Amino acid sequence: MAHVLIIGGGIAGPVTAMALQRAGIDSTVYEAFPAGADNAGSFLTLFANGLAALRTIGADRPVREASCVAETVEFISDTGRLLGRRPLSGSWDEGLAPRTLQRSVLCRTLRAEAVRRGIRVEHGKRLVDLTTRPRGTVVARFADGTRAEGTAVVGADGLRSRTRALLDPAAPPPRHTGQLTVCGRTREALAGIPDRTYRMYYGQRAFFGCTTAPEGTTYWFANMPGAELPRAVLASATPAQWRRRVAELFADDRTPAAAIAAATGDDIVGINAYDIPTTPVWHNTHAVLVGDAAHATAPNAAQGASMAIEDGVVLARCLRDLPCTEEGFGAYERLRRARVERVVAMSAGMAGHAPGTAQERAARDAEVERRMAEAPRRAMDWLTGYRIDWGARVH
Repeated sequence: MAHVLIIGGGIAGPVTAMALQRAGIDSTVYEAFPAGADNAGSFLTLFANGLAALRTIGADRPVREASCVAETVEFISDTGRLLGRRPLSGSWDEGLAPRTLQRSVLCRTLRAEAVRRGIRVEHGKRLVDLTTRPRGTVVARFADGTRAEGTAVVGADGLRSRTRALLDPAAPPPRHTGQLTVCGRTREALAGIPDRTYRMYYGQRAFFGCTTAPEGTTYWFANMPGAELPRAVLASATPAQWRRRVAELFADDRTPAAAIAAATGDDIVGINAYDIPTTPVWHNTHAVLVGDAAHATAPNAAQGASMAIEDGVVLARCLRDLPCTEEGFGAYERLRRARVERVVAMSAGMAGHAPGTAQERAARDAEVERRMAEAPRRAMDWLTGYRIDWGARVH
């Protein structure tokens, strides 16, 4: 019987394992970090396409229970003027309004659901090497000295994927987008944020977004132009330093962004923003990439998690329906590459830096108003309207 080794227990890994299980294929998930080592500070949004993919494998309920919903987005200038309001993509269709939750909560929720279904998840297993044996099996060797053998490997090991490096030592590295992203959350009472709404503020020097959950927690992010910071600098940065930096960036705006940042305690994390525009090699005869390992996306479009979830479900369909692993991997790449590379490019294009002068900001605001007025209601259906037909066979 086929047994797949899944490298990475974040988002793509557990979803792939659950989808494979539904397809009748056994797997084990190997996560590099010890249990409980998730980063608690960052959060993400799942749009209708990601939620629909979870629903395909019956894994959407626990994610819904761990998240809050938003149905509307408002765009506001640095002067506090409303530039436009519209429903978030998916909020009008199938009950799939976007959900917001901490990344760590999503990872834990998906792993717990996988374990509940009988899927084995092993922690502290950092991949070192992959070798194939004459009979066609593949052996994964881990940093702790242990090994695992299976019929195939799925590299769900994220931005710095070891699986990607083993597949193609010449693979292009992640590209820094010229942006830093800071995420935070606070339970301080903050007036003026409507229920079930995302507010997006075009600041004079940076971009700020926030939403408030029904229980009172405000989740926020700030995208700011900045050079790539060394890992040691990111690791040593304190919440107070990030809090001060964000508050100063928005101090001259007539919006609540600076106050929201200043009211946040230690639940702040800052990261470099990266993407991978294209990965030449997605698979070989025994291993394949999913999620950020194949196509990391800048955070601007909030689609990284949803793309990873889609990957896992589509891959499982391909391996279910095609007679050999290599054919399944090839079909998966054909079904996914064009879509995910379009999303990566779109997200990169949304990372425009804040204009410098008042005249430039006025022109930007006018352009946002024009787009909001002219954009058809379903302009993003190619993205959030994507659905996976589990019952259809892959040829």
